[in-house]
Amino acid sequence: MIRLALFLFVAFTLSVKVEAQPSVSQTDADFLRRIYTHTLTDSRAYPWLEHLSLKVGHRLSGSTGADKAVTYTRAMLDTLGLDSVWLQPVMVPHWERGAPEMVRVSGSKLLGNQNLPALALGGSVATPAGGITADVVEVSSWEELEGVGERNIRGKIVLFNRPMDPTRIRTFEAYGGAVDQRVHGAARASKLGAVAVLVRSMGLRADDFPHTGTLRYDSTVTLIPAAAISTNAADQLSQALREEGKVRVSMQLNCRTLPDVMSYNVIGEIRGSENPGEYIVVGGHLDSWDVGHGAHDDGAGCTQSMDVLRTIKHLGYKPRHTIRCVLFMNEENGLRGGKQYAAEAERKGEYHLFALESDAGGFTPRGFTFDAEESRIAGFFERIETFRELFEPYGLTLARGGSGADISPLKSQKGLLSGYQPDSQRYFDVHHTAADTFDTVNKRELELGAASMVALVYLIDKYSVGK
Repeated sequence: MIRLALFLFVAFTLSVKVEAQPSVSQTDADFLRRIYTHTLTDSRAYPWLEHLSLKVGHRLSGSTGADKAVTYTRAMLDTLGLDSVWLQPVMVPHWERGAPEMVRVSGSKLLGNQNLPALALGGSVATPAGGITADVVEVSSWEELEGVGERNIRGKIVLFNRPMDPTRIRTFEAYGGAVDQRVHGAARASKLGAVAVLVRSMGLRADDFPHTGTLRYDSTVTLIPAAAISTNAADQLSQALREEGKVRVSMQLNCRTLPDVMSYNVIGEIRGSENPGEYIVVGGHLDSWDVGHGAHDDGAGCTQSMDVLRTIKHLGYKPRHTIRCVLFMNEENGLRGGKQYAAEAERKGEYHLFALESDAGGFTPRGFTFDAEESRIAGFFERIETFRELFEPYGLTLARGGSGADISPLKSQKGLLSGYQPDSQRYFDVHHTAADTFDTVNKRELELGAASMVALVYLIDKYSVGK
């Protein structure tokens, strides 16, 4: 009789647990549905982005555009009824492009005399007065550069012409496989006596839009001017070199680096009801390159992050932990904002159990990737996988991977980091170019991304993933 009673008790207990799990899951599924319904009918991300793109425009660190972006986004966060909104000071670099660049081929039988679409790389020095005119030497790898050698490079302009690999399905992998020549090309070529550098744009599409981006100099060698040319221009110049053996190019860059200036991270927060001293961050970077509108990179991520807090407030959800929106300054050419935020958090003893960055464009959401210290990622991701069924109706995947540049300095706190992953197939058509304009952002895709971010933040907060 005792054994029967024990059996019935265990069976009853198990039945209660089995029935309880779907009710909790259904509660979460219902709330996610509310999040998507609200965001797809009452989001502010798109009109905020419209103003940021068309009224403020591009906003490189240190520029008047960056100042206007700080003022505007703080004002918008002030309208949301948050517990706190403030500016976090950060000193940032101030580089200016100056008058439009000139990269001109002269005397080529194939190309004639023509200007090539070009943009100085961020941080580049200017050409000397009167510009630089020299023969071009083409290389596609570091090994080839060293093989050509100082004897054949001294006094020449080096063209780094390694395309992004079109066979890579993940376009960020293709970017990672080519961007080193943009970042380090000027320093490596200078060591061999080159007088300037041209770099094939980091894009998969054949077009006439040059892609700018930052470079890193080596202070032990001469700083030489560097510019990106469009993918079409790189192909044409390469063909001329193959057919003619020698092509002469003139370069005129008018950029300059000014003293660092004060700027700000823009921060708004909803204080946690149970654990206000533990933080969840969602953010993007407010600065952009000085061409185009910076709509995908990263105006979209900023306005989506702002909309996360707005949606949480409108739905009446009371977060357990403090949730912050951080719009970081100076991701593009220094990461000063991300580093300053992490340093201040460390100084104040603020533990960040979770940080999510949106910095991959405003395209259709595909999912999230997660990162943490190696000793903790397996445990964190095991808990994250319990959310998989909730995200399946929205076509979202959850995977281990990277997160975001601005939040990467928080990794030492041993919490969980995440990167929002929209479809990336068209991202490098506009990345760092004059083509990154507001009209290339689809309203529904932007809002779907914002809703997806709210959904993840809600689940992380409710289940304290990252502690």
